[in-house]
Amino acid sequence: MFELLEGKMFGCECFCWRKHTDHQYPLPQPQPFFLPSPIPEWPLGQGFGTGKINLGELEVVKITEFERVWSCSLLRGKAEGVTFYKPLGIPDGFFCLGYYCQPNDQPLRGYVLAARERVASSTEVYCDYDSDTDFPALRKPVNYSLIWSTDCGSGCGFFWLPNPPLGYKAMGILVTDTLDEPDVEEVRCVREDLTETCEIMDTILATDANTFQVWTTRPCKRGMFCKGVSVGTFFCCTYFIPENQELEIACLKNLDPSLHAMPNLDQIHAVIKHYGATVFFHPKEDCMPSSVQWFFKNGALLYKDGKVNGEPIDYLGSNLPSGGTNDGAFWIDLPRDDNARKNVRNGNLESAELYVHVKPALGGTFTDIVMWIFCPFNGPANLKIGLMNIQMNKIGQHVGDWEHFTLRISNFTGELWQVYFSQHSGGEWVDAFNLEFIEGNKPIVYSSKHGHASFPHPGIYLQGSDKLGIGIRNDTARSNYFVDSSTRYQIVAAEYLGGVVTEPCWLQYMREWGPTIVYDSRSELDKIISLLPLFVRFSVENIFDLFPTELYGEEGPTGPKEKDNWVGDERS
Repeated sequence: MFELLEGKMFGCECFCWRKHTDHQYPLPQPQPFFLPSPIPEWPLGQGFGTGKINLGELEVVKITEFERVWSCSLLRGKAEGVTFYKPLGIPDGFFCLGYYCQPNDQPLRGYVLAARERVASSTEVYCDYDSDTDFPALRKPVNYSLIWSTDCGSGCGFFWLPNPPLGYKAMGILVTDTLDEPDVEEVRCVREDLTETCEIMDTILATDANTFQVWTTRPCKRGMFCKGVSVGTFFCCTYFIPENQELEIACLKNLDPSLHAMPNLDQIHAVIKHYGATVFFHPKEDCMPSSVQWFFKNGALLYKDGKVNGEPIDYLGSNLPSGGTNDGAFWIDLPRDDNARKNVRNGNLESAELYVHVKPALGGTFTDIVMWIFCPFNGPANLKIGLMNIQMNKIGQHVGDWEHFTLRISNFTGELWQVYFSQHSGGEWVDAFNLEFIEGNKPIVYSSKHGHASFPHPGIYLQGSDKLGIGIRNDTARSNYFVDSSTRYQIVAAEYLGGVVTEPCWLQYMREWGPTIVYDSRSELDKIISLLPLFVRFSVENIFDLFPTELYGEEGPTGPKEKDNWVGDERS
């Protein structure tokens, strides 16, 4: 461990650590994380799960073996500290692109990419850049700039930015525990046309007053058609970074149009069978999911603007208007008969299945398996105001609820890397080591009561202000109500496979899956506010600002293909 001292360097306040023995101050070192069960041997394909990925002029491998270079513990921050690592086990012919860093309070489970230049065959065609260049894809840096140092002698850390030759970009930072500048053979820079811009993401380390910060990075442009490839390195600096500012390091760019590392159809089925999540619903859930076909067969009606009566929907959805935009001209509603309406509202768990969209992520180095679940009805909200919990009668409910979670699979190995949990208007990525598993490597997804938002663990999640204890309750718990997506699923889209998957008719319906509802929530919330003790009572306007907009009115939700994340990346 290192003791924090204050000092001055380069004209600004800096921090440094004095080294102590492990016996005196044991600094915890992260241990590697492994999934509960071994990864199976995948069906035969092209590049999926082979350990190497072709990016056009470059071939990359994922390095997960590291040697600790330097660790630090901020006495005014997290006691566990952070560790900086040098990648080990780089295959012959491949070159390091940068070092890795992570907090010590989580298992060691990161990666950095190593790269080598490929020799294209006579039949290969690269896209998106002028390949008539005599400049190699990789070159050594000219030298390094020392961008930060603890400057405290033995045991200190020094951070070096590679200075690339003209027309090249650095991919990451190097760290040493001495003031000796790294050898230029230690790392390679990448020709600029083979790179894309990247941005800072999660903060790994920040000193007091933010005089020095370390972040993870990701490509600026992300989504199904984007080519940016995360290198896995970190970025650090001593200055403020405005939003959208281009960093001094870059990410890679996948220029192989074939996306050969993406799984074929047999491999997709194998991945879902191995990693398909079990979705648990709350024991008091009364708005269960169903299949889309069950919803149509049991009386769902298609309404057209200007017409009073709705039209029954064919069980395949073949009479739904296809394409176009959500122009408000059509919407779906429950059957008009009271008994049929109640039956459809309750859903049908036995028929429920997950609807799967498979798409490239991070330039085809990962596969996103997006699993959509349909519920015919979203139940009313449960409000929490301080110690009071108030079940609403109508506020928050609506017809037709589409929710999803996403399995992010590494195309290098076929390993489950992260799961995205969609939560109303947002969501969160959760690393595999923070998931709950069942039956081997199948993660558990908890669906919240009435709202069907997805969460990684059971409990109560507040949508609003945790600090004030005011918001919408999302209650999750394990029960006998569940859907195993490893067996109950249907692949509805995988565009990169070029027509191998036939999309169902209902997926092309771009309008609303429920009518627009405007709630008279003002009077109902006024009554609630009047019950609050005077010393915690806010103005009506301030209370309203704490609640999500869906409390006050709900346009009928649109289907999966109208959501931002169908083409784009998840919100995070």
